[in-house]
Amino acid sequence: MSNYVQRFLLENLDIRGAIVRLDSVWIAMLTGRNYPQPVTRLLGEMSAVTLLMGENLKQTGRLTIQLNGNGPVSMLVIDCTDTLHIRGMAKHAENIAAQPVSELLGHGQLLITLDMPSMRECYQSIVPLDGDNIAEIFEHYFRQSEQLPSRLFLITTDTAIFGLLLQKLPNADQQDPDGWTRAEALAATVHDHALFDLTTEEILTRLFYQETIRIFDAQTIQYGCGEDPAKIYALLRSLGREEVDSILKEFGEVVVNDDICNREYRLDAIAVDAVFREAGSTIH
Repeated sequence: MSNYVQRFLLENLDIRGAIVRLDSVWIAMLTGRNYPQPVTRLLGEMSAVTLLMGENLKQTGRLTIQLNGNGPVSMLVIDCTDTLHIRGMAKHAENIAAQPVSELLGHGQLLITLDMPSMRECYQSIVPLDGDNIAEIFEHYFRQSEQLPSRLFLITTDTAIFGLLLQKLPNADQQDPDGWTRAEALAATVHDHALFDLTTEEILTRLFYQETIRIFDAQTIQYGCGEDPAKIYALLRSLGREEVDSILKEFGEVVVNDDICNREYRLDAIAVDAVFREAGSTIH
């Protein structure tokens, strides 16, 4: 299985980059979703970019990236921790046909949230959607936020994801005036599903065969959607016993949907009573 992010440096060009690969984690994210193919592709590309950004988190925290639009795909959200536990979801209209990404998303915004315990409050960046595809939207964001020319090359299938990020560092033109143009052109040849069977070293050696490449240790990616009943219990307690009892009376049970993990929790009267009794026993 290949679920990792791996950084690299083209040393003689002063260009950095990273490769992301997903297979079993991506399959787990899609299980039970039944997304149309255009939605699967958008969510996969968003997942790749989020992991490429999340791999740079230097402290304990969580990166959440959300695209909101007024098109048939109204929302894409990916959540990634500093340990590269990832989860995500999409909201979309029914009967989506293949069409340009700009039409699938419509007019909207890109929301990036960084939440770290070391920060007094979470950091948020909101920018308009600017680009004809996911790669262009985030290339524009990188230019604005990091002031670094960046290129993204993304491939998504139903069973695997591949992503390649290149970023031009400040001294690149001094190292080689044509280096960035050459690296972009070589990276643009990456769109080949046969790459799923190659290691990072093999991929980079094929793409940048004339360059000196330093490859760093790979970081493992995991699916971040384990069952979390404590979160559901806390939600019910926040609603209060009276409100929850009224739901029980009307429907006979309480049903809570965890959309981002595609999981449903059902609690009958006995389970609800246990939730509130447990809460009472912890009050001192």
